[in-house]
Amino acid sequence: MSKSSKEKRVNPKKLIDTKAEPKKPRPYLMPIEWGGSWSMSLLASARVKKVGFEGLKPPYLILCNHASFIDFPLVVKAIFPHRCSWVISVEEFIGRNWLMRGIGGIYKRKFTQDMSVVKHILLVLTRQKISCTIYPEARYSLAGINEQIDGALGKLAKKAGCPVVIGISKGNFLRSPQWCKHPYRKLPIEAEFRQIVTREEVKRLSADEIQERIEEAFVYDDYAYQRDNKIAIDSVFRAQNIHRILYQCPVCGREFTTTSRGTKIWCRECRASWEMDVYGQLHRENGEDIFTHVPDWYRWERENVKNEILRGEYSFKDSARLERIVNTSEGFRVIGNVELTHDYNGFTMTGELENGQSFEFHRSVASMRSVHIEYDFKGRGDALDLCTLSDTYFVFPLTAENCLTKLHFATEELYKLERAEQKRRVQDKSPDKAPETV
Repeated sequence: MSKSSKEKRVNPKKLIDTKAEPKKPRPYLMPIEWGGSWSMSLLASARVKKVGFEGLKPPYLILCNHASFIDFPLVVKAIFPHRCSWVISVEEFIGRNWLMRGIGGIYKRKFTQDMSVVKHILLVLTRQKISCTIYPEARYSLAGINEQIDGALGKLAKKAGCPVVIGISKGNFLRSPQWCKHPYRKLPIEAEFRQIVTREEVKRLSADEIQERIEEAFVYDDYAYQRDNKIAIDSVFRAQNIHRILYQCPVCGREFTTTSRGTKIWCRECRASWEMDVYGQLHRENGEDIFTHVPDWYRWERENVKNEILRGEYSFKDSARLERIVNTSEGFRVIGNVELTHDYNGFTMTGELENGQSFEFHRSVASMRSVHIEYDFKGRGDALDLCTLSDTYFVFPLTAENCLTKLHFATEELYKLERAEQKRRVQDKSPDKAPETV
């Protein structure tokens, strides 16, 4: 598809070139990073604990959970006085490309299989001899628990031949959940950075063994942390908008009928209602408790989506406003409306753009292990982020109500099903497969 005349006049220096090599973190920015990290950590009542760091020297791979902006200062504080590069989604470079590049930012388009990113991470670790921080969930946590992570991290660490550090922060999600980022809740944040693979171990362990260690260490539950430590959040907004993730009523089973305000969530269809206490637990107000722990409700919804897919009944379709990232200066531009479809073939968008050109987009199920979603993105509405290796589109459904969390579940469950089917087909073709007995 050819670009409009307006797009052809874009300054090429401002385009997002994901193949551009990352720069070493600029020394003149380090005092700003250090000073900002200490002050933000202090304001957020955040403490950093380091385990197994004795003798640890850069470069090493840092893998962290991701729930709010405070995650970045915690890394800077944990590795002080050393520096690191960061894998950062391209939209974060808009309006501050010089800064993101100056701190060693590596361009990444969400959930694309871009070998340039791997190449740049290895360059940082092996040639620049600088540590690299990755948020392997590639999105903010939605329910305060660990989400699916990349299955090739063990291979990456093995290829780089460097130690692996896992950073797990507790309380950062509760302070500013994605479905209600402001106002900040007042509670302590505890971050533990632990070396789980040493430089000697990475040489003798297999990539699969390293991956297993990573996945075992990459487990967290902020609501359990709050409950078990009796951390009270007395904010009157503690359940505000939680229906964004708890979209299905566990009493009547209807989807997209829940709503929430203040400390309560309820179903508009059957009138079941719950109150969230100061310890983050849910209590049914007009019947027996079903889910008291938010992640249990969230996981139940995922299981329902999985079963819907297995029954062959899943599909989604809606009209959507389409925005495209033009460059690091202008940022997003509305380019038209499209028909958005998600089903067993993956994501498809078709339509006619404002410049009169036809538009077609497709990402197969096998090409997307997950999808990035944003609740009320920058005040412009709910959006999902669909990318190719050269473009980033933010797609805003126009009529579907509160559909993002289910799309998130469906993308991941379809991917798992496709991968399992691919593995089965490979095994069926294997010459080592024993013949069936008659």
